[in-house]
Amino acid sequence: MHKTGTHVITGGEGCFVIDQDGRRLLDGLAGLWCVNVGYGRREIVDAVYNQMKKLPYYCSFFNTTTEPAIELADRLAKLAKGTRLTHTIFSNSGSEANESAMKLIRGYWKIKGKSPKKTKILSRTFAYHGVGIASTSLTGLPSCYLPFDLPLPGWIHVPGPYAWGANNGMNDAQYGQWCIDETKRIIDKEGADTIAAMFVEPIQGAGGVIIPPAGYLVALRKLCRDNDILFVADEVISGFGRLGDWFASTMWQLDPDLMTLAKGITSGYLPLGATMVSAEISQTLNTGGYLAHGFTYSGHPTTCACALANLDIIVNDKLIEHTRDVAGPYMQQKLAELKGHPAVGEVRGCQLIGAVELLPRGGRAELAKHPNTLGVKAANIARKHGVIVRGIRDLIAVSPPLIVTKPELDQLFDAVRKTLDELWS
Repeated sequence: MHKTGTHVITGGEGCFVIDQDGRRLLDGLAGLWCVNVGYGRREIVDAVYNQMKKLPYYCSFFNTTTEPAIELADRLAKLAKGTRLTHTIFSNSGSEANESAMKLIRGYWKIKGKSPKKTKILSRTFAYHGVGIASTSLTGLPSCYLPFDLPLPGWIHVPGPYAWGANNGMNDAQYGQWCIDETKRIIDKEGADTIAAMFVEPIQGAGGVIIPPAGYLVALRKLCRDNDILFVADEVISGFGRLGDWFASTMWQLDPDLMTLAKGITSGYLPLGATMVSAEISQTLNTGGYLAHGFTYSGHPTTCACALANLDIIVNDKLIEHTRDVAGPYMQQKLAELKGHPAVGEVRGCQLIGAVELLPRGGRAELAKHPNTLGVKAANIARKHGVIVRGIRDLIAVSPPLIVTKPELDQLFDAVRKTLDELWS
């Protein structure tokens, strides 16, 4: 901000935000992958106002809780149908949801008599899991962890299935299988009895919208189960409708032991994170005496009321069905239409999340000489054309609100095409 100046957003309505100059910009990233129901939803504002009038805050300590926290935990357990996830501990963000998961995992294995040996944590290259010390260690993006001399010892990155980035002649399926084989090799090398858990985003969002090859995630889950390693689904981005289902874990039958949530749980209107755990983990933790974990704002009644109103909108407006049957397929069609553009190396996506890999005139050979410059450049150009996308390395990512219409998607991708033309010229 100090070098380039600050873009101030002053308002929002539907799929659009308004900046300090009064420009209406189509928000093609839904804030930060999170404003699923769009801006300006009065139902959420009213729910928050009514809760604050009744009880703005009380803590979840001293054997005490509040009604919205009870109702939201029950709602989440019902939405996670087909999984073993029955209990939730609340926090304030996706980072904290993952920090909570790691702490609960250590407590679980200690009660099971596997501590202090079984403490290592696996995650993947190009993963993003947050900004705490441990969640940054989980994150597989060097730009996030190297400035802080992370990861911590015992946090191990195995390869993520980013075939385009690997550029080694393998197709998606072949590279996905290589990643599974390499993960198995690393588990065998480290010793499965030393590894507590593996954290996995079903779709790696901030790492570049990396779509898993068919069968890859189920194979990864089986590998963890075969080696007595807990499988954690980080659904901070993929949860609450973006993929045309409540969760990727239910859609792809991942059967996680834990699942972390944030972002779309409130559509970003208020901060809230959640860590869901299986009945077996919950029961085990309950045998260990005092569970010394929780935040001042865990289960905050106003943020939980916000989440309940947000979930009601998703149901009442049939946004999951709209994403699955209308907006998602149309966005993937618009993405596919960009394939022939000379500035495009690859497009990939799933329902209302997608990415466009960018190429300079010299192709991938030139890209290798000057990497990680095109994404931000393209995002800045796109903003001049009235839309917000995210620049990551040499790609742009899109994930509009779930309420997006076909004409709005036309507007978004018309601007993206103009951006590609300008970038190329």
